[in-house]
Order: sequence, then structure tokens, then C-alpha cells
Amino acid sequence: MGKTVLVTGATGYIGGRLVPRLLEAGHTVRVLARSPQKLRDVPWVDDVQVLRGDLEDRGSLQEACTGVDVVYYLVHSMSSGHGSFEDAETASATNVAAACCDAGVSRIVYLGGLHPQGATLGPHLRSRTRVSEILMDSGVPTITLQAGVVIGSGSASFEMIRQLTEVLPAMVAPKWVRNRVQPIAIRDVLHYLASAADIDETLNRTFDIGGPDVLRYDQVMNGYAREAGLPYRPVIPLPVLTPWLASQWVNLVTPIPRKLAVPLIGSLQFDCVVQERDIDKYIQPPEGGPTPYAKAVRLALTKMDAGDIETTWKNASVAGAPSDPLPSDPEWAGHTVFTDEKERATTATPDQLWKVIEGVGGENGWYSLPAAWAIRGWMDKLAGGVGLRRGRRHPHELHAGEAVDFWRVEHLERGKMLRLRAEMKVPGRAWLEMSVENTADGGALYRQRAIFFPRGLGGRLYWLAVLPFHGLIFRTMAHRITEMAAGQGR
Repeated sequence: MGKTVLVTGATGYIGGRLVPRLLEAGHTVRVLARSPQKLRDVPWVDDVQVLRGDLEDRGSLQEACTGVDVVYYLVHSMSSGHGSFEDAETASATNVAAACCDAGVSRIVYLGGLHPQGATLGPHLRSRTRVSEILMDSGVPTITLQAGVVIGSGSASFEMIRQLTEVLPAMVAPKWVRNRVQPIAIRDVLHYLASAADIDETLNRTFDIGGPDVLRYDQVMNGYAREAGLPYRPVIPLPVLTPWLASQWVNLVTPIPRKLAVPLIGSLQFDCVVQERDIDKYIQPPEGGPTPYAKAVRLALTKMDAGDIETTWKNASVAGAPSDPLPSDPEWAGHTVFTDEKERATTATPDQLWKVIEGVGGENGWYSLPAAWAIRGWMDKLAGGVGLRRGRRHPHELHAGEAVDFWRVEHLERGKMLRLRAEMKVPGRAWLEMSVENTADGGALYRQRAIFFPRGLGGRLYWLAVLPFHGLIFRTMAHRITEMAAGQGR
């Protein structure tokens, strides 16, 4: 029989894929999200109950857990190991544990990290282990599924493997490339997660899950190379490359930002292999058995080639990035605001113009001075930001809340207006708006507006420094967008 299920982390990589599978299994699903607008365009949103809430807010958790049978805890902090993120994760887990206990929830399911017993763990794996302990001590039967490297289109682990292998013909790597890992296909992770809702026994324990292949990390990269049709990549391990240096290298040569590279590298410091297969006593293995690594890579590449990526690490919230929406124009009174506005008419139809606008970023670029955009992206990377190579989930379609290089879609009125909020390192808050208006002659009017709220003197000096470049970049951008739109009708 279907159960009532609450999913936390539904805007994330795993949660966004789990929800439709729970619906297919006949469960009634509600999701808790700090920013419900991020879910506005997902295909399953009308089939679930969306609640606004935060794991730090016990009141919203109590409401969300009332009447729920199973709670999925799929929220992980992937910020850097600095600051109080461990305290924040401990507090969130404590709140969830208390809310589940008070509401009479029958089961908690948590996705943790695979790690060896007795090892001195880094901050991220240590925090995941602590969260698991808090949930299992809650009095609510808890299943923690411990997975290692997840292979699937849009996975951060897979993206790091892909980028390192494709960019570098040979690699000088840290000694951990000789460590053994047990990759698992995203489809298998979702199989175990979805099936865990139907376990009626009052189990309160961890389970290791992994694929059938135990590989060294250098074999993982060359396994990708084989499936992608690339030559063998020699990998030379050096003991002098520390995890910190390795994360800086990953930050520079891949789209993975430093704050995400740190926990990914940290999870590779040990042999991370399955120690027990007890999960098979309670959940039937995936049909045909666990997915081999080579097949998981092929499936991921097929999805990417088809542009069929359900969720991606790129859309995860960026710690420290501005998240407040653009205030309305009347609220600017009394505040320092800098704008750069462009307007250009075109013979293209509004639909043709919108198609170009919605295709901005990623492989399509920014329609002006690509070298200048690339330099700004590298500057952001060096400063610890996300950089320009984060790309986008789909080459032609955007949804609210999605990442586009170092921007995020804040507001989208398809066919009319796109507003992007800056997530690059900048002394202030910035937005870029592109909109379409119909004209009497059947053409279209393109409007473009860059908006910057400076922070302190540094923000004002920053705007003055980049003003000459903005004038050229944004003018060229408006010209190229309208020209490309008009060219579609020829």
C-alpha cells in the first residue's frame, strides 16, 4: 500500500530524481523546500504537495511531518570545510529527528557516505556520519544507505571524473588515485532509496550500497576514457599533492568549484568499498543485478548526448551567494544602484528573439567577446567562485532556479522575460534582465538591463573599473542577440 512520504532536498540532485520514482511506486509525496519557486517547472510538481520550510525552522518541520509515514533526509552541505557547517548540519538533523519523533513518523531514510570503519574522517564525511547517528538515536527507526562515488548524468562525482579525463591527456595526481572505490550507478541508488520506504521491519542501522566493480580511482578515470572513446590516460601518483592542492587543481581545470571539490576530494582519501551486503536481505537487487561501472558510464553519456538530464549538481545552491530577489524599482529610492540598459529593435518575431535569449550561456556562450567572459570566469574561479564553466542543464530550455554558468535563473516568463541573478564573486548584488516586446510591424523590441547594488566603497570602485568593458560587452551582446534572432527568419 502507498505511504505518505516527505522528501527533504527535493531541489537537489538525488531528491529531484527520487520524487517521481516514489510517485510511480504509488506513494503520496510532499516535499519541503526553502525556495518552492525552484520546483515551479519540474514535471512532477502538480503531483506533490509543496511546503515552504527550512530544516532550521522546527515549526515548518512539525507541519511537514504531521501525518507522514516516511521521511527522506537528503540534504547535505557541500560548502567548504570552514566555518560552522558541521554545527549547522548537526542542528538540522536534531530538528528533523525531534519533529519525526513528535509526529509519530514510522521511518527515516538517510543517504550517507561510504567510508572505512575506524578511519579519521574529514569534516564532510564526519558530518554525514554524525547526522546518521543523530537520526538513528531519534527513537524513529532509521535506515542510512552509505554510498560512494555516484555515476550518472549530472552527478558532481561523475562530472569531476569526466572533466579530468577529457581535459588532461596525462595526469600527475595525488597518491589517493591508487585507493580503491566502489562506484554505484545513480539508477541503483534510487532503487535502494525508493524501496526503503516499503521496509516494514523496525530496522535502525546503516547499510553499505555499491556497484559490482571495485576499482582504483585511476582505473575509474581510464574506464571513463574507454567508454568515451578517448586514449588511455597515464596517471602518475605523487605523495606531495595534498588534498588542499588537489582541490585547487580540480577547481581550475574542471567546472567543479572549489567549495564542492573539497568534499569530493576528501571522500577519496580512503579505500571506500562495501563491507557488507546486508541490504540484499531486505531489498531485492536492481533488475539484472547492480549496474557495472562501464554500463553506468555509457548510460550517463547517452543521457548527456540526448540533453536528457533530470537533475544536476550545477543547480545546487551556492553557499554564500546572494539569494534575495531583485527589489522592485520603487524600492531603489535612497539606495545606490548602477544600471546599464540597452534597447534594440529587430525584424525577428518575438518567438525567434526569445529562442535566442533562452539559449544564452553554456555551450552557446554569451553572444559577445567570449575572451572577456572567459577571463571573468577564470577570475571568479581563482577567487573561489563557481566560474563560467558550470554551464546549464539543457542547451535550449531554462527553468526557474537553474544555474547558467555563474548566474542563476531568478525569474522566467517564457516568451517575455528572463532575469538572471549573479553568483560570481562580486562586491555587491547583480542581475541581468533580457526581455521581449511585440512591435506594431510584427517585429520585436529587445530590452536588456544589467543592475548592480554595490556593497561599500569596494562595490562602487568595482563598477567604475568594469564600466568601460560593460559598455562594449553589453552593447555587443544586444547587437548579436537581435542579429541572431533576425537570421533565423531568413
